[in-house]
Amino acid sequence: MKQQYELMAPAGNFPMLSTAVKAGADAVYFGLNDFSMRASSKNFAISELEEMREICNSSDRSVKMYLTLNTIIYDDEIEQLQEVITEIKGKVDAVICWDHAVMNLCRHHKIPFFISTQASVANRAAAEFYKNLGAERVVLARELNLTQIKSISNVIDVECFVHGAMCVAISGRCFMSQFTHKKSANRGECYQNCRRSYTIIDDSGNELQLENSRVMSAKDLCALSLIKQMKDAGVMSYKIEGRGRDPRYVDVVTRAYRRALDNNLSDNEIADEIKELEKVFNRQFSTGFYLEVPSKEGFSTADNNNATETKTTLGKVTNYYSRNKVAAIHLLADLNIGDEIIIIGNKTGVEKIKVEKIEIDGKPVDKGRKGERVGIRIPGVRKNDSVFKILKKVKITVH
Repeated sequence: MKQQYELMAPAGNFPMLSTAVKAGADAVYFGLNDFSMRASSKNFAISELEEMREICNSSDRSVKMYLTLNTIIYDDEIEQLQEVITEIKGKVDAVICWDHAVMNLCRHHKIPFFISTQASVANRAAAEFYKNLGAERVVLARELNLTQIKSISNVIDVECFVHGAMCVAISGRCFMSQFTHKKSANRGECYQNCRRSYTIIDDSGNELQLENSRVMSAKDLCALSLIKQMKDAGVMSYKIEGRGRDPRYVDVVTRAYRRALDNNLSDNEIADEIKELEKVFNRQFSTGFYLEVPSKEGFSTADNNNATETKTTLGKVTNYYSRNKVAAIHLLADLNIGDEIIIIGNKTGVEKIKVEKIEIDGKPVDKGRKGERVGIRIPGVRKNDSVFKILKKVKITVH
């Protein structure tokens, strides 16, 4: 029997959710307005869970829904937590958590739960401990190599990150943001101090110029080339980081890892997929801890976003004529034949095309200008969807 591997994508809002489902995810993970490690994301309300389920069931994969309740929980929040757990029963497939109060409530209400990477499970004994508590899966500590992962995968189902941001504190437990802004990373409010440029000054005021001023900004994880080794190590679920990213990121990354999981990609095919991944948000790539402990080469030199492409707002879909598959778009910028555009919406997810024909009042034109209402043939979009133009990012080299 062929082994089933799960690809899990992030969902920070409805457009991201629809995108993940259409791009081939087997599962999505998301937060509610409370107890989420991504407090800055839009997140979801409990009242929206049924609508989310409809979107997930629209795929042949019947995409699973995993709720993250993985922040620190305080005494005065237990009653609120109990209400949340009670209301989500039967509406999610599992809860991702690490606080024992959450685990106990999940056990009481018979809700499946997974152990978050925040728990830093790094050995067989810890995995057995959580399995005995009733956990069905652990999201392993991110400090582990493939050999260590293989040992633990013999104990319990294992989930590992394959792509996205790597925190300098690795699996969490960072307090820098708390000290500087009174915003706790362990409550989902991180100000990302580690992503900034730093200058070292001694007690006499002398400054030390660093070769790389981003001394705490780790490169993003990209394990696309390691999928076969991760399968051999027993990894069952492959998790994409990025609830704070945009739908286009979810689309590109999910499709790349879907292809890698379903096919034995050649080296050239992997290189092509990595070029696609470089088009969307990244801080340069590394393989994390999977092969070896990262050296200084594991720290990024990029100014925040190293993506090779960017998107700029083009307009809104003012009407959609489903019979002819034509979108009417009110332009907020010029549009030319040959431009690449994407359309993003709550139910649409992401649709991408290269513009081959532009019409105004039913007549073909070479160009649509800012302020005009144009028609473009594109399948499956909706009124009020947002339209963006994709641009190659120009890198300026200072000599």
